[in-house]
Amino acid sequence: MKITRHPNNPIVVPGGYEWRKVTVFNPAVIIEDGKFYMIERTAGSLTPCKNFLGLLVSEDGVNFTHVKEEPLVTPDMLGFPYGSVQDPRIVKIEGTFYLNYALRPCAMSYYPTGAGIPERSIPEYPDGWGEEAGHWLTRSSILKSDNLLDWEFVADTTPLDINDRDNILFPEKINGKFVLLRRPEEYVGEAYGTEKAAMWITYSEDLIHWEQPKLLAKAENPTWESRKIGGSAPPVRTDKGWLVLYHGVDEDIVYRVGAMLLDLDNPEKIIARTHHFIMEPETYYEKFGYQIPNVVFPTGNVVKDGLLYIYYGVTDTAIALATVPLDELVDYILNEPQ
Repeated sequence: MKITRHPNNPIVVPGGYEWRKVTVFNPAVIIEDGKFYMIERTAGSLTPCKNFLGLLVSEDGVNFTHVKEEPLVTPDMLGFPYGSVQDPRIVKIEGTFYLNYALRPCAMSYYPTGAGIPERSIPEYPDGWGEEAGHWLTRSSILKSDNLLDWEFVADTTPLDINDRDNILFPEKINGKFVLLRRPEEYVGEAYGTEKAAMWITYSEDLIHWEQPKLLAKAENPTWESRKIGGSAPPVRTDKGWLVLYHGVDEDIVYRVGAMLLDLDNPEKIIARTHHFIMEPETYYEKFGYQIPNVVFPTGNVVKDGLLYIYYGVTDTAIALATVPLDELVDYILNEPQ
């Protein structure tokens, strides 16, 4: 499977403003009025690593400039002055933009080791922040907007007593309902049907009240999915099914990318799934960075002129772009050489 990395990679890097001087990564991307809009995850510090969301725009999907000099969304706006807002994914449904994001009420401090997961410490915060166990769990939620600039809180999509991220809306209703992918980390064990954190699916009529989630896909390949899997970018409608990129993590904390096709009318049904990864860390910017080495982590994808643009975070440090003809990728998923 040939996926082409852009020669200008990484296309978005830290700097420019205090709130993004250390890292930028894991973006949401959408095309609106012929322009590419990107919502980036940023940090101005690793100690503590308080994350913000910024808004950029591009005519060609490669060269991005900021729409605003200030962050688009901050933890403070959401009621968490010491928190961290992370990993946006964006879709547009019936004229409204919806933004999935993850949020930790209190941000941790990170100390890069260059050899896997960074060492972490818990900062001391005033006014009782950080004293409750839930302040260190990651919840997931939804914002909505009519203009990409002004965002309104809709609802939390996960229980507040577990870690649950990689929440991703499908870009349209299916059978009259909103559809959401989840990755609850505590839903493991015999009762849940999976021994590792996995991908789940759930439905809602109003984005606020969600049905009991169902297990969609779990780790299958021990060579690159041995630790966990989770959804990556919003599903893309094709004539063969919903294209879903997902990430797999192995025991060495290497992040790779797989792909699957889900039935258009019944997204609980997996039509096909790659046995092998379709992307893995190869270049210097995918192997070395400020935080976690060996990471390719797509969170945005859009289609233009038959080409799938895959926007992905690299080493929790910068943002890169890869492209592949959409039809070629779908054909590969359906006919992957064994």
